[in-house]
Amino acid sequence: MTDEPRTPPALIEMDDLKRVYGSGDATVFALNGVDLAIEKGEFVAIMGPSGSGKSTAMNIVGCLDTPSAGHYRFMGVDVGGLSRRQRALLRRHFLGFVFQGFNLLPRTSALENVELPLTYRGESPARRRALAQRALARVGLQGRETHTPGELSGGQQQRVAIARAIVTNPAVVLADEPTGNLDSRTSLEIMELLKALNRDQGMTVIMVTHEPEMAAYANRTIQFVDGRIAQARQAA
Repeated sequence: MTDEPRTPPALIEMDDLKRVYGSGDATVFALNGVDLAIEKGEFVAIMGPSGSGKSTAMNIVGCLDTPSAGHYRFMGVDVGGLSRRQRALLRRHFLGFVFQGFNLLPRTSALENVELPLTYRGESPARRRALAQRALARVGLQGRETHTPGELSGGQQQRVAIARAIVTNPAVVLADEPTGNLDSRTSLEIMELLKALNRDQGMTVIMVTHEPEMAAYANRTIQFVDGRIAQARQAA
C-alpha cells in the first residue's frame, strides 16, 4: 500500500492566531483567533475599519511583530520559533515591502534607492546595479535611473518603491495602502502594475487597503472586524 502524497503547506498559514496588547482593563485583542491560509501566487486584499486587526495581521506576516498565541507558518516554518535575527533574514530574503508614504531616501537616485535591499544582502556593486536597472525597467522607469524622488511624480516614486520591493525577487510583496497618497488615475496605474506582477511574474501580493475599488484588483478579499476574519470573498 503506497502512502498518499502529502499536500504541500500553504505559503502563509495562521492557526488560531492571537495578538494581545496591554493587560488587565487595558487589554486589547488586536487579533483574536485568526485562521488564514494564503497560497503561492495569490493576490489578496485585506480590508477592515480602523482597529480591526488588518495592520496587525500584516505586521505579523512581515515579521515586524510576533503573535501572542497560536501559530504563524511561512513556507511550513513556524515563525514564532525563530530568533530576531532569523526573522530579519526571512524579511531580507523572502519579503518585499511597499508603503503608503513611499519611504524613499530623498537625496538618493532611483537606482540607488532600488539597490538598497541588495546592499544589505551583500551583493557586489555590479550585480546590484544590473538587478536594480532590471527592476526599474519592469515598473516602466527606464531612463529615470538617475532621478531623485524630488524629480519624480508621486506615481513614479511609488513605482521606484515597487521596484525596490521586487528587486530581490521576493516570495511575497506586502503592500500597505499603496495608493493612499495618489490621485485616482495614478492609483489605477499602480494597481495595474501590481496586478501584472502577480499575473505575469507569479508574485504573491498581500495588500491592505480601505478602498473597495483597489481591493477589486485582488483575487480574494478578506474583511477583518474586531480582530477576527468576518468575511472572505473570491473575485468573480
